[in-house]
Amino acid sequence: MTESPMREPTFLVLTALAEEPRHGYAVIEDVATMTGGRVRLRAGTLYAALDRLRAEGLIEVEREEVVQSRLRRYYRLTGAGERSLATETARLRSQATIAESRLRLRGTQFGGATA
Repeated sequence: MTESPMREPTFLVLTALAEEPRHGYAVIEDVATMTGGRVRLRAGTLYAALDRLRAEGLIEVEREEVVQSRLRRYYRLTGAGERSLATETARLRSQATIAESRLRLRGTQFGGATA
């Protein structure tokens, strides 16, 4: 049985953590940057996703530190998280390649213009 596609927020959180370990607010900022502001994760959504991803073994806490009297927890991908992100990236790339090919057959150019 094949894995179901990842939801976009999960994909983006894992992508943010692929570069380096990050704390929650840094993940929120990176996701907004990666998507040009299109996706803005709320703290509640993010922390629920982080808890779920930890339970699934895709991420883990790398370290904790206290900053201005608040606990800051840094998360990182696990090996399983890296494999899961790589699998989803390949799936998305495959689907995008098919779509691009079919658009070219119609004479459509990318960026909304037509040939």
